[in-house]
Amino acid sequence: MTDVDTVARAAAAAFEATRTATDAERAAWLAAIADRLDAAADELVDLADAETALGETRLRGEVARTTGQLRLFGQVVVEGSYLEATIDHAAPDATPPRPDLRRMLRPLGPVAVFAASNFPFAFSVAGGDTASALAVGCPVVVKTHPGHPRTSRRTAELVTEALAAAGAPAGAFAIVEGFEEGLELVDHPAITAVAFTGSLRGGRALHDRAAARPAPIPFFGELGSINPVVVTAEADATRGADLAAGLAGSFQLGAGQFCTKPGVVFVPEGSALEAALPALVGDGTPRLLTPAITEGFGTGVERVREVPGVDLVAGGAPGAPVVAATDAATLAAHEHELLAEVFGPFTLLVRYSSRSELRAALDRLEGTLTATLHAAPGEPVDDVLPRLEAISGRVLFAGWPTGVAVTWSQHHGGPWPATTSQHTSVGATAVRRFLRPIVFQDAPDEVLPAALREANPRGIPRRVDGVAQPA
Repeated sequence: MTDVDTVARAAAAAFEATRTATDAERAAWLAAIADRLDAAADELVDLADAETALGETRLRGEVARTTGQLRLFGQVVVEGSYLEATIDHAAPDATPPRPDLRRMLRPLGPVAVFAASNFPFAFSVAGGDTASALAVGCPVVVKTHPGHPRTSRRTAELVTEALAAAGAPAGAFAIVEGFEEGLELVDHPAITAVAFTGSLRGGRALHDRAAARPAPIPFFGELGSINPVVVTAEADATRGADLAAGLAGSFQLGAGQFCTKPGVVFVPEGSALEAALPALVGDGTPRLLTPAITEGFGTGVERVREVPGVDLVAGGAPGAPVVAATDAATLAAHEHELLAEVFGPFTLLVRYSSRSELRAALDRLEGTLTATLHAAPGEPVDDVLPRLEAISGRVLFAGWPTGVAVTWSQHHGGPWPATTSQHTSVGATAVRRFLRPIVFQDAPDEVLPAALREANPRGIPRRVDGVAQPA
């Protein structure tokens, strides 16, 4: 078993080299990892499928997503705008007089990453948290997930080999295993931030632990999400059957084990969507990722079904996909039981009788990763859209939330309890979690970081005296 103190101290020692490495050097480290994982894709897919039963097609795509993320973050740091380099030249005649101020973002230090169960590559050992931290110069210690231990260990071996071959310092990356080891990692004074993807209960416990340290550190958690969907009466009347097919595909995708699975769908009373949905729901019993997830799914479904006023629309066999339905009045009376996330192939239809009843129901929702709106073309939605925007980090139109593109503009987060911060865990700006601002005042040019020197030797985008300057 890897000693937490040893790897954390090694990460702290490596930070002296990772924080001073050039962005091009760190991009090369990430590219080396990506190349090594791509070359081992067949082996990794076989290992992961044996442990997760997610299937070759899904897993091969996930390896490609993982290596694509690594390369994207390399592009992000080389491009340079992530530094937010900002210069205000001295203005002695201003009131009050203004000194020369130069601001940029710098890496925090060693980061602890808690791997997720449902993405054995993209949110695991070499996933987006690891990539975004390494990209900006933060060493990483990953607490692996027990749901895919052999996949995690082999991935870690490949990452370690790639970093060493690319010239990264020893200690820039490591893994630990075990529940107690994870707690010890959060507590270790060398760790400066924690990134977590997992349950609300587990994330809240770690968040509180990180805050209770003698020196509190930021905790970036992606937690529970019900990802509500609104179907207007007009949309249901024109394409209810098509919407049923889309919903069936989305909530059953990957056995419902996506953080963006649509868990609550608001439909008009007597909806065509509800009528068409039962025929599209499978009756098999998919294998879920871990025994704990399997148990939690059964418990969650039973909790919902025990609420008076909840109907079973489709499914119901132990472990099989389930669609339940209720009305807005029942939701109002039992929101705690009905709006808690059920991780797995489950979705709840909430029938509404009017737009005012729909609005009142939406006002009961807590923060969520996504919110989806299906309306008719040209239909006014200004009574609904602001509510969806207020509770989510991404609003979709005429689509389904499962599937998160890794791009510069992506935001994968939302108000509590979806996440614990305003930052994203997917996309280019995920690096912002592991950076802090620093200002140099009246500093001689020769001692400044290259990004802030007058001649801009890096050639990066900057803001100078309030004016944005391109690269």
